[in-house]
Amino acid sequence: MKYFIIAGEASGDLHASNLMGSIKKKDADAEFCFLGGDLMLAQGGKLVKHYKEMAFMGIIPVLLHARTVLANIKQCKQAILDYAPDVLILVDYPSFNLKMAQFVKENMPSVPVYYYISPKLWAWKEYRLKSIRKYVDKVFSILPFEVKWFGERGYTVDYVGNPCVDAVEARKHKDESREEFEARTKVGAQPIIALLAGSRVQEIKSSLPIMLEAASQYKDYQMVVAGVKSIDPSVYDPIIKKHNAQIIYDETYELLQQSELAIVCSGTATLETALLRVPQVVVYMISGGWLVHRFLELFIRVPYISLVNLIADKWVVKELVSENFTVQKVREEIDKLRAGTHREQMLRDYDELIELLGHESASDRAANAMWKAINERVVARKNA
Repeated sequence: MKYFIIAGEASGDLHASNLMGSIKKKDADAEFCFLGGDLMLAQGGKLVKHYKEMAFMGIIPVLLHARTVLANIKQCKQAILDYAPDVLILVDYPSFNLKMAQFVKENMPSVPVYYYISPKLWAWKEYRLKSIRKYVDKVFSILPFEVKWFGERGYTVDYVGNPCVDAVEARKHKDESREEFEARTKVGAQPIIALLAGSRVQEIKSSLPIMLEAASQYKDYQMVVAGVKSIDPSVYDPIIKKHNAQIIYDETYELLQQSELAIVCSGTATLETALLRVPQVVVYMISGGWLVHRFLELFIRVPYISLVNLIADKWVVKELVSENFTVQKVREEIDKLRAGTHREQMLRDYDELIELLGHESASDRAANAMWKAINERVVARKNA
């Protein structure tokens, strides 16, 4: 069977690659064509466009790169037509992927469209549910509360577990000792504050300077930045050189498992940090400052921004957003996380979260559910 998969970011590349591996367990003849990254490419198939050429976040960056965005859309549509897939699988990246869902349903109506890691409609842009109802055959959710949210709006989704659980469990150097980690990475013996500033240039430039300034006060700790190889070192270097910090590229899990605490830019990394049981403070800088923050609050429909708090449905980790993301406020939270009841309570809450997410492979469960849905369609057609 021929699968066309679209993942527009680094996290999507990771989770889509694991899904591809699971699909191959069910379908020995599986063929892949995709927009994604190196991890997907390692699973085999044809790479149409690398996510590094697609990852534009926010209104202004999209407008500035409008010609590139339109070219990507056109190229993807043509690639789908040329490949003539049996299935289209969308991974997150809603602004782009919902356009592709509509295109396929209008031009190739017999091709099922499956969404893995659905758009976060419960946070904002609920109007996109209309497009999902119209153009998406099935949604495979990775967040347990989405089953209820979609169900209350008349749309059934399947919870298949969270792929972060799979990714963390499959990390490299899982059993590495601290001594081995130090020898391999050349970090020192001091306790580590891990700094996770995101995977986009805008996030790194706005967040990392504040993170470093806040953490630099703690001389009994060392600061280690979780770098992303797809980001040019020239983005990190001018920021890091102002502080006595080290950067380790593409080993976020390995860094976290050796860290005492972390400062984490809101996103998937907050959940990954919790799964590795590292106390954290969550931060996020909104472009445009407090005025834009106040405006966005009129449209955001959830009380939290971090996946940890959203899944737990309570305050587990501190969130410092926009004007509240300051050096002083980050330090206040670090002081609480270094030891004591606040740290201990967060670790207990993490354990509850881990049990809530489950321990089964999300990619295997998603592949099984997709394979079942595909076969049901085949049987229905034969009986029609």
